Amino acid sequence: MKGIYVLLMAVIVVSSIGCQTKIKSNEEPINEMALAEKWSSQDLESFETAYFASGCFWCVEAIFESVKGVKEVVSGYSGGVEENPTYEQVGYGRTTHAEAVKVYYDPEVISYIKLVQVFFGSHDPTSLNRQGPDRGPQYRSIAFYKNEEEKKIIESYMAALEESMVYDRPIVTQVVAFDTFYDAEDYHQDYERKNPNNSYVRQVSIPRLNRFKKNFPEYLKEGSH
Repeated sequence: MKGIYVLLMAVIVVSSIGCQTKIKSNEEPINEMALAEKWSSQDLESFETAYFASGCFWCVEAIFESVKGVKEVVSGYSGGVEENPTYEQVGYGRTTHAEAVKVYYDPEVISYIKLVQVFFGSHDPTSLNRQGPDRGPQYRSIAFYKNEEEKKIIESYMAALEESMVYDRPIVTQVVAFDTFYDAEDYHQDYERKNPNNSYVRQVSIPRLNRFKKNFPEYLKEGSH
């Protein structure tokens, strides 16, 4: 893959890192103070939502939560047909779902097209069923759309990347009509922030977040961790 991603009219250097394949367990205590900081469901109803999948949701959640205009990100499962999947089922590839995130955002601060830019700029969309060392269809790249306008934005952006020959390989990101999103178990929410000493977080999630922050400084919230 080449090292330059064309973001519509801008050109930004991007590096990608995936997540591990191992099943991550709830090995760290839940930080109750962190949970108290979460937005309530009623507060979030006034914001728009977007859905993406690009590998381990711990990593993806942390990236989107660092973006200004994003109010909340929920880790979960989407893209499959099974109802109420569990982490063990999805993580071991026993469902057709992928690890995904639900992004609540303020369109007056950040546009949907910029979220699409964040999505493509923070992972390798040419890697089939894999991000870094994480392998399996549960880690596939998916851009979900809720309407035809979102679909057009995603497809136009992908076409621009392809026409600019940004990659040495074809983009394999799936463009899928959004259906249902299942929230992941509570201990997965804000995992990277609440468990900074977890070995997976130190070795994979934080480096991936730092790479994104280095390449997209203008997209970051003030004081982003």
